[in-house]
Amino acid sequence: MRDRILYYGLIIPLSRLPFTILYLLSDLTFLILYYIVGYRKKVIRGNIKRSFPDKVLKELKAIEREFYRHFADLLVESLKTFTISKEESLKRVKIANAKLVNDLYDQGKNITTIGGHNGNWELYATACAMQIKHDVAALYTPLSSPFFDKIMRKSRSRFGLQMVPTTENNQLPTRSTRPTMFIFGIDQCPRKSQRAYWMEFLNQETGVQFGAEKFARNHNTAVVFGNIKKLKRGHYVIEYSLICESTINKPMGWVMEEGTKRLEEMILNQPAYWLWSHKRWKYAKQDYDQFKDAQNAMATKV
Repeated sequence: MRDRILYYGLIIPLSRLPFTILYLLSDLTFLILYYIVGYRKKVIRGNIKRSFPDKVLKELKAIEREFYRHFADLLVESLKTFTISKEESLKRVKIANAKLVNDLYDQGKNITTIGGHNGNWELYATACAMQIKHDVAALYTPLSSPFFDKIMRKSRSRFGLQMVPTTENNQLPTRSTRPTMFIFGIDQCPRKSQRAYWMEFLNQETGVQFGAEKFARNHNTAVVFGNIKKLKRGHYVIEYSLICESTINKPMGWVMEEGTKRLEEMILNQPAYWLWSHKRWKYAKQDYDQFKDAQNAMATKV
């Protein structure tokens, strides 16, 4: 009952407000999160400092403040996705080079698209399927609240995106008879029970989830990187770039290396718009010693 009251009594009324009002709320939210609450400031500050060891304090502070401003925008824009119209979604999120993925569709190729939590991935979820030929499916971790899990899936899938729980990962390739784009995030911290591919990312030894590469190899898909670039407040453009048309003959780990390098380049170009509040480096490599990391399992079938 509490979840229903929160959704229908607060979230939906806020979602129906025009963007002009929502951005006033965002300005207020920024002041509260940054100056009063200090939301995850220790995590954010530490992540930025370790990622940019050559920057002076003034530069680090500028990235930090701009991130908080963007994060406040991200919150209100995400609220808007519950009621956003097709027209408004397409106005605010555009694909710069849909031809790249549409050509792969014409060749009958499925795509594994990898990317990170940059720009506004929630708005991207509302607009991506309307602008390309492929069916589009995205893996997600189910929410603890069954009510909000159902609402979130319904909201994100209103304009064509198929939301697939991680528990149904093996069913992904059979969900459609048409060529499909499968979306994976590669910038989340692997759980200790997961395989991790280790490499340097943002000047730090970083474990990268291996699931996207495993999926691409098992199903012989093309692999594409998706860059969500912020143009201005509330407006984003998606730039796709081809990593490979097939993983056959590619060495193990190559996809994650190449994808993570492009993610790093994306962050360096717009450093304030990545999700610095995430505990990306929660675990060190030695924390995974009881499990085989990807490098030590190269000879094992993926």
